[in-house]
Amino acid sequence: MGKCALCNQVSPYISNFLNICKNCLINFPEKISLFVEKAHEESRRVFGFPAFPPQTSKGVKCKVCANECEIPLGKTGYCGLRKNEAGKLLGPSVYEAKVSWYLDPLPTNCVGDWVCPAGTGCGYPEYAYCQGPEYGYYNLAVFFHACSLNCLFCQNWHFRELTFRPQTKSLKEFLKSLTPSVSCICYFGGDPSPQMPFALKASIEALKNKKNRILRICWETNGLINRNLLKKAVELSLISGGCIKFDLKAWNENLHIALTGISNKKILENFIYVSQFIKERPQVPLLIASTLLVPGYIDEREIEGIANFIAKLNPEIPYRLLAFYPHFYMKDLPLTSKELAYRCLEIAKKAGLKRISIGNIHLLR
Repeated sequence: MGKCALCNQVSPYISNFLNICKNCLINFPEKISLFVEKAHEESRRVFGFPAFPPQTSKGVKCKVCANECEIPLGKTGYCGLRKNEAGKLLGPSVYEAKVSWYLDPLPTNCVGDWVCPAGTGCGYPEYAYCQGPEYGYYNLAVFFHACSLNCLFCQNWHFRELTFRPQTKSLKEFLKSLTPSVSCICYFGGDPSPQMPFALKASIEALKNKKNRILRICWETNGLINRNLLKKAVELSLISGGCIKFDLKAWNENLHIALTGISNKKILENFIYVSQFIKERPQVPLLIASTLLVPGYIDEREIEGIANFIAKLNPEIPYRLLAFYPHFYMKDLPLTSKELAYRCLEIAKKAGLKRISIGNIHLLR
């Protein structure tokens, strides 16, 4: 049971860590800014990350992700990967990354499994019934140990314990892991955005030397990607038959900042940008969206905004609503209810979306 420090409302749908209800987060940003800043500072200090993306005129600018940190001398960027040493930006290159990977049987638990080729065979009619490991096909799940957001409800928060460890994996090691059984590569994490140069180089080399007729390049991201790098990611997914999955966290900008630490403006702009390429390959969905239904914060109103936004771009874009599991700094919130999930499903349909699904159904209470 949480209590809003601003309006004094008491509810099981208010996070004790954030101490502010959704209504106040949306309507009184100037009054709740100190609570939001405190929450993100505390959640990041524990792991050694800067509280916010550094911005200083005397810093070195990093353009790898859309945060575009200007890193002061001797300090690290928001993701924790790059440091300003004597005026030079040091960190992972195109030939190494803070990353791990594993073989995942197909169909996998990927956000897009209900519409992507690996889960349905769409676009590959001759493989429609032979995607699983019994036929020798796997997904190489590539987990990056850094992120460009700071979601207080993060479902994979453990990557933060790995960001500052010295261990890296080389491009050569990655390419060796691509056996003939790998039919798709999915980059996730954390998030691929802070280490896109490595992911792009790895993808190009993998496609150049692929050992399987099928090798799809897929991305599961928060969308906070440098536009030039995003363009290259789109090109790789288009030619390989892969997908780009955006996790749209919230519609309202104030709420997005409160929950993730960062504005959603560039994310939505990037989503619009990728949607323009759908016409180049309509059969296999290039762009997929998902949203985690966080009780008390991501509700019908947020889904209505996101669904209308997607539908205006293209009503055929698949949209998945994901059930929430109490985690990280919002572990005091309840599981997503069936009632909320199915109300949101109907709202997305009403907005005009034609392909909608509820994921993690086993978590619904």
